[in-house]
Amino acid sequence: MTNRKQLKLGVFLGGTGANIASWRHPDAVADASMNLDYYKRLVSTAEAAKLDFIFVGDGLYISESSHPNFLTRFEPLTLLTALAGTSSRIGLVATLSTTYSEPFNAARLFASLDHISAGRAGWNVVTSPLEGSARNFSRAEHPPHELRYRMAEEFVQVVKGLWDSWEDGAFIRDKVSGVFFDPQKMNRLHHKGEFYQVEGPLNIARSPQGHPVLFQAGASETGRGFAARIADAIFTEQRSLAEAKQFYEDVKNRAAAAGRLRDHVLIFAGVDVIVGGTEEEAQAKYRQLADLVDLDAALKYLGRFFNDVDFSQYELDAPFPDLGNVGQEGWRSTTDKLKRMAKEENLTLREMARKVSVLREGKTLIGSPEQVADTLQEWFEAGAADGFMLTPSLLPSGLTDFVEHVLPILRKRGLFRSEYEHETLRGHLGLTVPPNRYTLAKQREQGAGRNR
Repeated sequence: MTNRKQLKLGVFLGGTGANIASWRHPDAVADASMNLDYYKRLVSTAEAAKLDFIFVGDGLYISESSHPNFLTRFEPLTLLTALAGTSSRIGLVATLSTTYSEPFNAARLFASLDHISAGRAGWNVVTSPLEGSARNFSRAEHPPHELRYRMAEEFVQVVKGLWDSWEDGAFIRDKVSGVFFDPQKMNRLHHKGEFYQVEGPLNIARSPQGHPVLFQAGASETGRGFAARIADAIFTEQRSLAEAKQFYEDVKNRAAAAGRLRDHVLIFAGVDVIVGGTEEEAQAKYRQLADLVDLDAALKYLGRFFNDVDFSQYELDAPFPDLGNVGQEGWRSTTDKLKRMAKEENLTLREMARKVSVLREGKTLIGSPEQVADTLQEWFEAGAADGFMLTPSLLPSGLTDFVEHVLPILRKRGLFRSEYEHETLRGHLGLTVPPNRYTLAKQREQGAGRNR
């Protein structure tokens, strides 16, 4: 075990990759998003590399403009439960919406995954930005941005309360005495809030991690505050070192203001890594990917962020159009970032569509293994990230190239482990198991009694 601080690494597994035309690449498995054996191979690669976790995203509304990988894909928790049986150490993180779910179901699902995986579950808490989601859940309208976050705050608190329903040692299962459980260690939540009324208890024992690890990706003003209060780990997509450092300090300071330890809120910067033996070779890989993207498909995909705006009505080679507040109730932070990028870089609509569809909106590293490792080290040591979320444009080669060529350099520099040192996702990330609130309250009451 090294005493040097090391970075954390997760990987986004989304079918054939982030590029919207990645399924067309000669190396791609075209049906990847519905191919269980394919996901098993990806997880095997990631676990052999000792990565901290894999991440599977989700959405609740599709249209003709959706990413091809999203048109037909596994439900994340179902997929991760299957993958739990073919892996043993790597963390398993899934997206689930607070806007279109119930706290009891969410608590039960993630507690189940945590038990099945022996303590490797993580929940990416989202509020569902796409307005069309409402029409799939018998809702008259999609809740506004601020309301969704108010709902999410209460939702998470209810889930965490339900996870504490059973104290350690509650299930005795003594065949001789006939005692199956200790009723003194079963606790009802009795929650009655603004949005949810939940009695409890949860019908599953407290999980190995106490609480599965909470992830969040809030980037708007409201989202940052929410993430700083509830998340163990935060995903962010920043294009420059300066922006990443600003975000890092802002969220860590918000967490501290909320009474949390800065080290207990980890920041993961999203990076798309395209590696070649030389920078020229890496650039050639990028151009091959970029050339796969059809312009009409790119315009439709860009429109999805802005509530399915039809960009075909605008001049392609004119400056990116002024869309006002379109998208503010959906992908607020993303649309704000795209509009700002278009203005700062003086991008045309054509250029913007190409940027968004070819690569993710975060940092893109295109170069030799040494160049990529240098940048990751720079960001980590400069206080811009505690770790990185790999979001490959193309899978499986994007992951394989990183594991085979960049990771050995990071290991040689003492920046990443060679073996797992813990069994659980919390252990990998250096996070403590939260105490059971009811056990803690009883201990405090007993302590107060002794001091009387």
